[in-house]
Amino acid sequence: MSRPENPDHYKGSEGITCLDSIRNMMTSDEYRGFIWGNITKYLWRWPKKGKLIDLKKAKWLIEKLIETEEKKDAAEGKNNELHGNKKEES
Repeated sequence: MSRPENPDHYKGSEGITCLDSIRNMMTSDEYRGFIWGNITKYLWRWPKKGKLIDLKKAKWLIEKLIETEEKKDAAEGKNNELHGNKKEES
């Protein structure tokens, strides 16, 4: 069964998702902007259109954005914690 924030109709025959395909066509900055724009869309319309499902879609996309940022930081050798500060060594 598909989830409302990531329905099966967004998956191709080989299991590749539409979002994965979009990510592969864009630079990291373009992809982050795309995700940010979609998060904004769902938060903007949730009170009038999708109600709870739009909040869940925004949350799902926020998780995707967090994953993207974590991968970027790891590739750059950063160890960012809450508030963008580096974790202090003990």
